[in-house]
Amino acid sequence: MERHKAAISALSSTIRSLFASRTPYRISHGSTNSTRPRPSAAHTAHVDIAHLRNVLSVDPVRRVALVEPNVPMDKLVEATLLPHGLVPPVVMEFPGITAGGGFAGTAGESSSFRHGFFDESVNRVEMVLADGEVVEVKQGEELFKGAAGAVGTLGMTTLLEVRLMQAKRFVKTTYRRTRSVEEAVEVVRAEVRRGNEYVDGILFSKEHGVVVTGELTDEVPEGETGKVQTFSGPWDPWFYLHAKEKTDVPEGAAPAVDYVPLAEYLFRYDRGGFWVGAAAFTYFKLVPFNKFFRWFLDDFCHTRMMYRALHGSGESARFIVQDVAMPFETTERFVDYTSSELNIWPLWLCPLKRRAPPTFHPFTTLPEGVERKEDDMMLNVGVWGWGPADAAEFVKKNREFEAKVRELGGMKWLYAHTYYPQDEFWPMYGGRGWYDALRAKYKAETLPTVWDKVHVDPAAAGAKKRHWLKRQWPIGGLYGIYKSIQSKDYMLHRHAKWKGH
Repeated sequence: MERHKAAISALSSTIRSLFASRTPYRISHGSTNSTRPRPSAAHTAHVDIAHLRNVLSVDPVRRVALVEPNVPMDKLVEATLLPHGLVPPVVMEFPGITAGGGFAGTAGESSSFRHGFFDESVNRVEMVLADGEVVEVKQGEELFKGAAGAVGTLGMTTLLEVRLMQAKRFVKTTYRRTRSVEEAVEVVRAEVRRGNEYVDGILFSKEHGVVVTGELTDEVPEGETGKVQTFSGPWDPWFYLHAKEKTDVPEGAAPAVDYVPLAEYLFRYDRGGFWVGAAAFTYFKLVPFNKFFRWFLDDFCHTRMMYRALHGSGESARFIVQDVAMPFETTERFVDYTSSELNIWPLWLCPLKRRAPPTFHPFTTLPEGVERKEDDMMLNVGVWGWGPADAAEFVKKNREFEAKVRELGGMKWLYAHTYYPQDEFWPMYGGRGWYDALRAKYKAETLPTVWDKVHVDPAAAGAKKRHWLKRQWPIGGLYGIYKSIQSKDYMLHRHAKWKGH
């Protein structure tokens, strides 16, 4: 803790000097799980907080962990689950997503229909305000509520106290086949009311969906030990392919069941990044998408390495990666749209608690004439796949996507490409009044706004051309692989302690 205090004292002094001179600055965390283009660092100072990556303490009596903002989910789980049998209520699917990122951004998972977004499992945070003042902010206070999801625009989070809950050894994982989008939505709606700990779903097509539910258990019933399934090993299946195979069954067949070690379940989508990793095989064309090559190239098929490659190659400029919160009532119409206009499959379904505005987390409304059936829930739809290769057409499709989401009462998450002009953006979040009042009160007016940080200029993006060399196949992809190797992030998974637990 003394090391942390010394680091924050130095950071506070740096920020205070930058505030006094009105010098703009960028925060470097050392990694990112955003697909937005990285802003230019010209004429800005550089503040590196990548070293704030330690779990400072775990209190098994109070069931809390004190963590710095750059602690990734896998290290947090290793520090709480393995020695203490405890786990955060909400653990993001990718091992490299950080606690600070989960608080400052929007982070929901298949347990969020019970426990809410990640920040709702945080008791308090330490923040360095824009003028360098160090403050402690508790759950429920106005600055806490404003900063959660505000992407660091009200101050810098430097410490979090995360609540923990009792863990169990396994997740009894059940795969229920659905045969229409309407059925998939209704099954999700039913399963969130049945006491499950985890619920999510995958739509492989309109006719083939699977709703996955998880119940915590310490025992595997006698005679079912062969159903213990892991997903982290190079020869293990990618989770979505496994779920598809488990539900490729005749109508009326009983739901399939696995017993998955808890950490393996929490990070089940890491290999393949849900199914986005399959796009790399599509890009390289000559590499078959089969079990042998998924084993052979396993180091490159984990999310940390994939993010490095995606940014290094420049392919993020033509890959649609969007999560949207939709009303249950209009989700089927939204899937009809993505199917006809984008032809992106699979799609992810994840039920979430609905939070009332004002907030920068997504929330839903209902179009006129649609009767609400769910007052407290909404359904996240993950839309991830290739967009148009032409930059202008890519922007056009994204703007049409944003318009359709608004038309159907939904709202996008802000980690991805966001093109809204200001006169569209601010009314979606209840106007600027509540936010500007917080910025004034906590001296954050010298920081960029949320819109400044998440906005991608459509005109600039539509005219943008990647470097001519990166546009030559497969040079861009190979350069992305080089950048991922250079990061050595593959070593993190090779030596992960959570595997098999």
